[in-house]
Amino acid sequence: MRSKFAVAAILAILGTARGAHAQGCALCYTTASNLGLAAQHSLNWGILALLTPALFIFLAVMFLLYRRAASTAA
Repeated sequence: MRSKFAVAAILAILGTARGAHAQGCALCYTTASNLGLAAQHSLNWGILALLTPALFIFLAVMFLLYRRAASTAA
């Protein structure tokens, strides 16, 4: 239970970090802000499309590690 709380606390701290919402270079921000609304929407969908496979791979590895740790603890 303590480890779940620690993970939740770390994620909350990282999610509220000031720099977490503004990562990226100034050139990318300037270029994206000068695009039209449709291009900005497409850029957001492109970011989501690139994030999804990486997120699923990360979650799969974490699941396998959790399952392995649970099987060795019992």
